[in-house]
Amino acid sequence: MDTFEDSIGVPDVLEPPVLKDADLVLDELEEPYPQLKGKLDRKPQTAAIILAGGTGERFGREGGKQLVEIAGKPVLTWSAEAFDAVGDVGLIVIVCPKDRSAEYIKRAVDPFPFVTPVIVAPAGATRQESAFSGLEYVPEDYEYVILHDGARPLVTPEIIEHTIATLKGNLDADGAVLAHPAVDTLKVVENGVIVGTPDRSVFWNAQTPQAFRAGIYRRAHAAALSDGFVATDDSALIERLGGRVLVVEGPRDNIKLTVPEDYELLEAAVLKLYGRNPEL
Repeated sequence: MDTFEDSIGVPDVLEPPVLKDADLVLDELEEPYPQLKGKLDRKPQTAAIILAGGTGERFGREGGKQLVEIAGKPVLTWSAEAFDAVGDVGLIVIVCPKDRSAEYIKRAVDPFPFVTPVIVAPAGATRQESAFSGLEYVPEDYEYVILHDGARPLVTPEIIEHTIATLKGNLDADGAVLAHPAVDTLKVVENGVIVGTPDRSVFWNAQTPQAFRAGIYRRAHAAALSDGFVATDDSALIERLGGRVLVVEGPRDNIKLTVPEDYELLEAAVLKLYGRNPEL
C-alpha cells in the first residue's frame, strides 16, 4: 500500500421530547429501528474520532444531548453508524466524559450491530483537548483521521466517503473539510454599529466531518499545545502551519443538535433520510 508524505513540515438517560405527529411519521417506517449496514475493508486506512464530550448547556438538559433518542436511537448512534458503514474506516473512537464512558457504550453502542471496532477516549475540557485525546487512541498505522461531531446525526456514508476520497485524491492536500457556502448577508459590527458588508461569496460555514493526513494532524496538535494556541475547529490547527485544506461542499441540513428547537427538525430529517430505506 502506498503512503503519502505530509505536504508540510452514570446519570439517567434523557427522555426525548414528544413529537406532535410522531405516530403519523413512525407509521411510514418499514421497521422501527432502521440500520445502516456496517462495512470493513481488509486494510482500512482511516480512523474516525467522534466528539461526544460536550455538556450540552445550550440544549438545556442535565447530562447533555448525546444519548437523547431520535427516531428510536441515540443521536450518537446515528453518527457512529454512518462511519461504521464506510469500509475504509477501520476504527471508531468515541470521545466522551470519562465518568460516563460505560453508559455511552451500553446505550449507544452495545445494542447495535457495529462491524467496525469501537473504543472510547476521555473527553477534555475543550473541544481541542478532546480531539487530541481521541487522536492518542489512534494507532500509528492509520494514514488518515476523520473527525465528526457526535451530535450531528444527519451525516451519511456517502458524505464521509466523498470527504475521504477528496483528501486521498489530492496528494498536495493535508485535509478536507465539509462545508456549505454562506447564504446570508454578513455584516461586520463594532460596538453595535455596522462598519462593513463583506463579500459573502468567499465565506463558507464549516461543518464536520473533517479529514486529515494523520502525520500532519499529529504535528499540528503538538504545535498548538506547545504554542498555547486554541482553535474552534480542527482545520484551523492545520491552517496555522501553512497546510492546504480543501473544502467539500455539503448539505445545509447537516446540522447539530444544539438547542431544543433542533430536535423536531432533526427527527423529521432522520426519518426522511433513512425511514424509507431500512436496508441501507
